[in-house]
Amino acid sequence: MQFPTFCLSGKIALVTGASRGIGQHAAVSLANAGADVVVSGRDTAALAETAAEIERLGRRVWTCEADLADTAQVVALGEQAIALSGGIDILVNNAGISFPESALDTTEAHWDATLDVNLKAPMFLSRTVAPSMIERGGGKIIMIASAASNDGLTEHAAYCASKGGLILLTKVLALEWAASRVCVNAICPTVILTPMGEQVWGDPVKSGPMLAKIPLGHFGYPVDVSGAIVFLASSASDMMTGSAITIDGGYGAQ
Repeated sequence: MQFPTFCLSGKIALVTGASRGIGQHAAVSLANAGADVVVSGRDTAALAETAAEIERLGRRVWTCEADLADTAQVVALGEQAIALSGGIDILVNNAGISFPESALDTTEAHWDATLDVNLKAPMFLSRTVAPSMIERGGGKIIMIASAASNDGLTEHAAYCASKGGLILLTKVLALEWAASRVCVNAICPTVILTPMGEQVWGDPVKSGPMLAKIPLGHFGYPVDVSGAIVFLASSASDMMTGSAITIDGGYGAQ
C-alpha cells in the first residue's frame, strides 16, 4: 500500500522573492521538508537571513540576486541556478509587486512593471528551468497567483490582470509539459500579512470591508501558503497539474 509523503530529500528548489514574506517562509519550509534551495531576491541582507535559516536546517543553499522586471536577468537567474545547484526540481514563482491605484491613475510605467514581474518573469523563468526538470525526469512548478486572479479588486487593475494571466499561463504550461512529468499548479491566497500585505491593507478603513467578506474573519499568514507549496512540491501532488488551490478563509464559498 502506498502512502503520501511530503519528503523533499534529494530535491533542489528555486524560490523567487525569497527575501521576505511568503517567499522567505516557503524557501525555509521547503528546506525543512528536505530540499536544498536556491533563493533569489533583490535585498541582499534579507536574502542572507533566509540563507542562514536554511543552513541552520542543514540544507545546502545558494543565493542569486536578480531584478525580475528585466527578462535578461530572469533568464540569467534560471541559468545560474542550474549551474550552481546542478539542476532544478522545484520552481516557486513567488516574486510579485503591486501599485494600488485607481484605473484612471494607473501609469504605463506601473502597468508594465507589474506585468513584467508578475507574469512575464514566471513565463520566462519557467521556460528556462523546464528543460532541466525534463532531463531529471520531471518537476514541479508552483505559481503564486492570488484570490484576485478570479475576482476584481478596486485599485488593482494591473495586479488583477497579471494574476489572472498567471492562472491561464499555469494551465497552458501544464498541458504542454504534462507528457514530460512537469506539473504546473498555482496557489491563490487572499490577503497575506507579509510586509507588502501590511502596507496595502494596514489601514482599518480599507481592510475592514475585506475582512467582513472572509468567513474565518482574519487575513492569512505566510505559513498558510507554505503548507500548500510543500504539498505541491512533493510527490503527494503528482496527480495534480493545471490546478489552482485557493487559500481565502472561505471568501469564495459565498
